[in-house]
Amino acid sequence: MDDDLLTTGDVARYCQVSSVTVFRWIRNGKLKAYTTPGGHYRIRKGDFLAFLKESGMPIRNDFFSDHAHRVLLVSNEPQMVGFIVKSLQESESPYQVITATDSIEAGLQLAMFKPELIILDANLAGSRVPDFCRVMKSRSLFQPLKILLIASSSQAAEIENGADDCLYQPVSRPMLCNKVERLLDGYR
Repeated sequence: MDDDLLTTGDVARYCQVSSVTVFRWIRNGKLKAYTTPGGHYRIRKGDFLAFLKESGMPIRNDFFSDHAHRVLLVSNEPQMVGFIVKSLQESESPYQVITATDSIEAGLQLAMFKPELIILDANLAGSRVPDFCRVMKSRSLFQPLKILLIASSSQAAEIENGADDCLYQPVSRPMLCNKVERLLDGYR
């Protein structure tokens, strides 16, 4: 992990502060960094982790894990997206989560991000859930791709075809994390 380098912008985004604040931390000796020949600061990930621990700041497992499971969340519902992303980032297992708001974007992310798991909002896919699952699994470079549906109980019969598992709303954080861990268990 020590060989992974971060820019001041990476650190600023993680800590939700300005780059000026990160420069101050470096100049005051709170955050270890080195200067490139071009005059830019670079921070080793291990040094950043030590800084976060010393400062008592939150540590996201997905950011520091050597192997974070890649999860693609397909939903256009902001509340659902926020809940799922936060739940996975705060879980004990490391996840790297990226989102897509429609099937076209999901297809692009499948090729670029190469997820191990897709969490699909059944409301977004509607009656096309089986087709979506079949196409995503057939085009995935990561085999076997797992798909977890989030659905209402009234959608149960028509959508389960093609998915590996299903969660019915309302979804709790423990239920979500348990399903995700179980689906990805073979990839550890």
